[in-house]
Amino acid sequence: MDASIAIKWVVEEEGTPEALTLRQRAKLIAPDLLVAECANVLWKKVQRDELLKEEAFLAARLLQGADIELLPTRSLLEEAARIAIALDHSAYDCLYLALAVANDCSFVTSDERFLRKLRQNRRSRLRDRAISLAEAAARG
Repeated sequence: MDASIAIKWVVEEEGTPEALTLRQRAKLIAPDLLVAECANVLWKKVQRDELLKEEAFLAARLLQGADIELLPTRSLLEEAARIAIALDHSAYDCLYLALAVANDCSFVTSDERFLRKLRQNRRSRLRDRAISLAEAAARG
């Protein structure tokens, strides 16, 4: 799972109920990059006046205690670069997908733009690895 899912656990937005359901039903892993990405999302939400500073700090504390296994990214560098170049997409996002490939599991995201790119890709091993939040919640 990526930061788009984790943020929904602590900030009410579209997809929050599905993200909370996923959190209760699945063992979740993410690259340690998740920490920086969540901090950045919280900063952006404060900058856009979507959250007060105090709300962002509380959200950060809640995420720090979330039951998610954070895995190191170093060994994923080459695969993430390959995927990013093949898809012409951000290596940050592709790092999550590389982790899913390496761990033979599904990658859950609410990033519709990324999902569209993946679904248009001919490499079925990547396309089939990623699912939307709605799909993940429906699978139970």
